Amino acid sequence: MESLQALLEELKKEEEQLQFEQFNYRTAYELGMQMTEEAYRRGLSIVIDICKGEQQLFHHALPGTSKDNDEWVRRKNRVVNRFLHSSYRMGIYYKLHNTDIREKSFLDPMEYAPHGGAFPIIVRNAGVIGTVTVSGLPQKEDHEFVVGMLRRFLKIEL
Repeated sequence: MESLQALLEELKKEEEQLQFEQFNYRTAYELGMQMTEEAYRRGLSIVIDICKGEQQLFHHALPGTSKDNDEWVRRKNRVVNRFLHSSYRMGIYYKLHNTDIREKSFLDPMEYAPHGGAFPIIVRNAGVIGTVTVSGLPQKEDHEFVVGMLRRFLKIEL
């Protein structure tokens, strides 16, 4: 339990650190292209998705992905849009409290997936305005890829 609590605190800090001064269509394109190029460089089979509100601004599926990955993106994004926290953070929260999204929040797990990979796009002094999401790797790796790319894009060191 202590390790889950420590992880939850780390995930909270990521959201405090990884914030944009501004975010627009060009930002989504540049971030999405950097993520795509890195995924190709590493040989990853992932889907990359960036939304502002309900509008999809960037989406790219790399070889080895399927429609299932798009569904995971949709379900993870719904978690971020509902709770304004990363999908991984919400999954760890439920695990820490020995519950799940259906029991605690009365939400259908076929519509909401509290699994790693969706991160809120947070604009300083504005709040959560969208999502950046990856699907295709184990959930912790999906989350770490998104966070690592956001750190690089925002030029924020650990």
